[in-house]
Amino acid sequence: MSDQMFVPKDIYLSFFMFTTNLKPHDSEYRKVVIQHMKELKKLGYTGFEFPIAPGEPKDYPQEIENYANLRRVMDDEGLSDVQITTNVGTTQTFDPSSPDPAQRQGALEYLQARVDITAGLRGEIMMGPLIVPYGVFPVTDCNTPIWSDQLQYELAVRYTNAQPVLNDLGKYAESKNVKLAIEPITHWETPGPNKLSQLIEFLKKVDSKQVGVVIDSAHEILDGDGPEIFEEQVNWLADEGRLHYVQVSPPDRGAVHTSWIPWESLFKPILQVYKGPIAIEIFNAIPDFLNSLRLTRRKFWIPGEDPENQYPSAYDIAREAIAVTRKELNQITSKQQK
Repeated sequence: MSDQMFVPKDIYLSFFMFTTNLKPHDSEYRKVVIQHMKELKKLGYTGFEFPIAPGEPKDYPQEIENYANLRRVMDDEGLSDVQITTNVGTTQTFDPSSPDPAQRQGALEYLQARVDITAGLRGEIMMGPLIVPYGVFPVTDCNTPIWSDQLQYELAVRYTNAQPVLNDLGKYAESKNVKLAIEPITHWETPGPNKLSQLIEFLKKVDSKQVGVVIDSAHEILDGDGPEIFEEQVNWLADEGRLHYVQVSPPDRGAVHTSWIPWESLFKPILQVYKGPIAIEIFNAIPDFLNSLRLTRRKFWIPGEDPENQYPSAYDIAREAIAVTRKELNQITSKQQK
């Protein structure tokens, strides 16, 4: 670990503020996406995290071309300097942890197509729940939910199934100059891996260093092992070359500036070893998230899409988020320099 801290220059915003599907084939919605990026760039964002919607094998070539077209439109609209990462999840259909070898092969091909999409957007990081399908909790043959010890036994088998798939995916991603950042996600959202420690154990049996981790503040606050162990984990990931991406996200996945984030204990270890972008991830109260995240807070109304009202807009929340993130990170680095 170095005593020198790296002040992050690049702050990205997740497009979960607006959508879970960019619909790159839709020329009218492309205009909406472009306008959002232009306005957010004025606020200081240098890049964006794009959610990549699931697709079918027959559609992979067209999907890849559609996203490449979106990148070309971005360039034509004066956004050639804007950087992109992608957020990708496995599904029940495309499941690297499946006991069925044919399904695992299908998952590999699905994720390879997502790597191609990322590369077509000139992205160098693809992140997300890449091992077990997000939000799909295992059940017995009698449809009884599996929890606790039984769940951990089940997951151990699934992780063993997924490790060769992720290793092969890592080799493919390296050929496309894309890093894979797997996300440990809190236990109330998905069965596993929930903890950074679980993901580290998974990675010990994946040879490709192209396969690494994204650290998300929300999940670490809720399921992490505490600040002392967290620092050890960050240093291990850095030494292994597997700390690929970092996200600032409040525990309620809402407004950053009114949330309780332990900035120093989380980001001091990170800033000592990490030089990449930091993304702000806010889940707006759009239809796709209402039930899955049980959102009770108001929607941050979206300029150009929703009627204006007296409550904060998505742009207001984004403005406050980048301001408080820069302030807190600068304070951490300033303390270290004194």
